[in-house]
Amino acid sequence: MYNSKIIGLGHYVPDNVVTNDDLSKLMDTSDEWIQERTGIKERRHGIKGKDTTTTMGVEAAKVAIERAGIDKDDIDFIIFATLSPDYYFPGPGVLVQRDLDIKTVGALDVRNQCSGFVYALSVADQYIKSGMYQNILVIGSELHSYGLDMTTRGRGVSVIFGDGAGAAVVSREEDTSKGILSSHLHSEGKHAEELSLIAPGMGKRWVTDIIEDNDPNDESYYPYMNGQFVFKNAVVRFSEVIMEGLQKNGLSPNDIDLLIPHQANLRIAQFIQKKFKLSDDQVFNNIMHYGNTTAASIPIALTEAWEQEKVKEGDLVVLAAFGSGFTWGSVIIRW
Repeated sequence: MYNSKIIGLGHYVPDNVVTNDDLSKLMDTSDEWIQERTGIKERRHGIKGKDTTTTMGVEAAKVAIERAGIDKDDIDFIIFATLSPDYYFPGPGVLVQRDLDIKTVGALDVRNQCSGFVYALSVADQYIKSGMYQNILVIGSELHSYGLDMTTRGRGVSVIFGDGAGAAVVSREEDTSKGILSSHLHSEGKHAEELSLIAPGMGKRWVTDIIEDNDPNDESYYPYMNGQFVFKNAVVRFSEVIMEGLQKNGLSPNDIDLLIPHQANLRIAQFIQKKFKLSDDQVFNNIMHYGNTTAASIPIALTEAWEQEKVKEGDLVVLAAFGSGFTWGSVIIRW
């Protein structure tokens, strides 16, 4: 029997810092309006010609591999979580294999949006626990800014999202009291359209339809979010899936050393913190600096928490996410 353990972490964010005041020059918004609703002060936007979903993931992966103390050819498998791939197909997993010049290992893409990294980590965990692989590279990377409606029409979404990438090397751990103790995944597809990007897609609006229509008012190729509805569902599902993970392992909220929630909205994280009666030292948030980086948000936050020595050996670390799909999940880790 094996457990899986995170042995290396890394992250990358673009150099281009975009403040709330910068956005107020593009749309009818303000620093006060954005901070009050989301807690976000600034975010990073990719630099065209330099940053792509894959290149950001590669940079994060290089750091994670170096910190893991292994060679890139010790990687047995690649899992890449994103909603913003470089190409419609193939996915970025194979592009990472190419760009890192790793041997011809398998590469899997996960399309679970905000819960993508949690889903990807759960897959890596099971592959390692089964004995199939020993070292798996897990990446979450997003390049939202190229596809956002940067006008007043789109401000409800565009002020929230930022670009960046995080990566983890997950490896075999023979001490089953350490590492990933359990993961818990859920979905509720009846709410799929409440947080979605409809076009292009085979089911609704294909590329040829958009080109033929050439309609500047067509919003189907911009992200849509029913913000209040998403918020109400998120706070319920976050609470449920965190408790599910704790109870599975005979633990309680008092046992949490660090909770790293998906960085969707600071108000959601604060609601969960209050509900579970956690101190500021028990919850890590960095959304104020990066916005919502979707699949990248948890690995970026986990990396920064580790760099700041907020994660120590023996700590109980809880990761939790909720997002489009709806999908949600948690991972319980004994560091």
